[in-house]
Amino acid sequence: MNLPPAPPPLPPEASPVRSTPRAALRRPPPRQPDHHRQMRTRLGFATFGFAVLFGAVAVTLADRTVINPASSAIAQPRPLPRAEPPVTRAEIVDRNNEVLAVTVRGRALYARPAHIQDPEAVAALLHPILPHLDRERLVARLSPPYVFAYIDRFITPRQEEAINALGIVGLNFETAERRTYPRGRDAAHVLGLVDVDNQGLFGAERWFDERLRVDRNALRLSLDIRVQRELRETLAHTVERFSGIGGVAMLMDVNTGEMLGMASLPDFSGADPAGSPPGNRFHRAVEGVYEPGSTMKLLTAAMALELGTVQMHSGFDASRPIRFGRHSISDFRGKNRWLALPEIIAYSSNIASAHMAMTVGTGRHREFLARFGIARHQRLGIELPESAAILLPGERDWRDIHTMTIGFGHGVSITPLHVINSAATLANGGLFRTPTILAQPDGAEREGTRVISERTSHQMRRLMRIAVTEGSARGANAPGYFVGGKTGTALKPNPGGRGYSTDRRVSAFVGVFPMHAPRYAVYLMVDEPRPRADTGPFATAGVVAAPAARRVIERVAPILGLVPETERLAEIEQSLHVPLQPGRPRAPAAAPMAAPRQPAARPAPAIAPSLPEVAPIRRTSLPQGAIQTAEGRHAAP
Repeated sequence: MNLPPAPPPLPPEASPVRSTPRAALRRPPPRQPDHHRQMRTRLGFATFGFAVLFGAVAVTLADRTVINPASSAIAQPRPLPRAEPPVTRAEIVDRNNEVLAVTVRGRALYARPAHIQDPEAVAALLHPILPHLDRERLVARLSPPYVFAYIDRFITPRQEEAINALGIVGLNFETAERRTYPRGRDAAHVLGLVDVDNQGLFGAERWFDERLRVDRNALRLSLDIRVQRELRETLAHTVERFSGIGGVAMLMDVNTGEMLGMASLPDFSGADPAGSPPGNRFHRAVEGVYEPGSTMKLLTAAMALELGTVQMHSGFDASRPIRFGRHSISDFRGKNRWLALPEIIAYSSNIASAHMAMTVGTGRHREFLARFGIARHQRLGIELPESAAILLPGERDWRDIHTMTIGFGHGVSITPLHVINSAATLANGGLFRTPTILAQPDGAEREGTRVISERTSHQMRRLMRIAVTEGSARGANAPGYFVGGKTGTALKPNPGGRGYSTDRRVSAFVGVFPMHAPRYAVYLMVDEPRPRADTGPFATAGVVAAPAARRVIERVAPILGLVPETERLAEIEQSLHVPLQPGRPRAPAAAPMAAPRQPAARPAPAIAPSLPEVAPIRRTSLPQGAIQTAEGRHAAP
């Protein structure tokens, strides 16, 4: 039997080894591959790196939140960009906080002529961008010997971009400011203007110049821009209709002296002052001085009532002119008879007014007018620097003839502001308040100086009302508003100062409404109106100013919260009624002894021809020596 061959002997190292417990303990561990060792090394480095990173974060966090929190981005947020500094001049607003004047910031263009090679070529490039500049003057400013010259003080962003695109060396920009007037011509005279350096030139801008530069809070004026616009529109219509050379329209609060509107024509636009002649800046309401004409008769009547020289039933003989040398004082379309006080106001008698003034005397006459701010070189203290002083004879020069002529509104020149303020004082209970353009706190009572009694004020309200219902001012009678007032037409002096013109006049109306509870005074005047075909040969206050005043009242009263009174019409009319010829009151029958009764005022004696002639005495086209007011048949003074 054949057996398989025996296997070859194993090599020594491969010989099987009998496993015993001791041999197993002594066996060395198996060797690992090299890539395992590399992985461990990398993990160690990564662990160390993360430990360092997290440690740095922990240290930084502890420093920012615990050790030094002031530098923490959480505790102190990133500062915002710095705000642009405020403009250097405060706003001006009306009583309802409507902006009237504001300063805006822009850019100014200036030149360094030493760096400009060809001034004419540069001017040729700039002129299409800045066409409002004179080319020859532009060349001069770009040329030596100027070292620095402003080309334009205020340019638009588009103009700045266009000039920058030219790349001209020597032209530079800087931040600039400009005063703008969003309302254009409205209240232009009251606001005034500033110069190129933002300094006030006139008006409120000049009076409050320091206040506007120091206090950045808006300056609130008493004006109501809605009222201001109505005044200007009505005045412009009337001036154009009667071909006048100018005019004034005003509205005043009689209880505070606040001016709610002051319009003067011709005017200018605050947005483009260079577009109007310099003469348009003349503010007729406070700069112009005019003879008030018959509006002055209200003060004459109040003076005589207050000083006790007349009563409501008193009167004077107006049947004959008052002779003075070669001249005389007479009435236009006079009644030629004795007139009671209400008739004197309603029919506007010069003769009776002169007699009434003489019952007071020159000294007391002068003192009474001074109570109302009507004194030689006196200015009303309104916040407008251009306010003019009145023209009045001095104490040494004041004669009887001055008292007589001033009694009916001639021989004295005052501003329209004096007229409306006097009417407000007569109607508000007798308290004189300095007019103001500053808004007063709502509901606050402004102190005043008593110049006449409440009784005299009540009597004057009734006389002012009868002038509108029965006299020359019928055109101002706005139904439901119980207007009272007085017209006044005064011929203007000749340019040479000798005598008066026969065709150049001032026609005005001053009034208050409503007369049973006075709130507002209105004044409207047209300078040198011309007659129209539909008004006949007259351009007097009754046909010119009174209807315009009615239009103003009817348009502004609703704005101010007043509506026509219709329910108590008869009751209110009765409270204001005074007969044209009041009867003399009777003494009480039961009195055991009648008190001595003050005699009725006697007519002043005619002026003797031997008195020296005192100017001014008006000459008109009437027979030589006649002096009268120029009023129409249905529009007495």
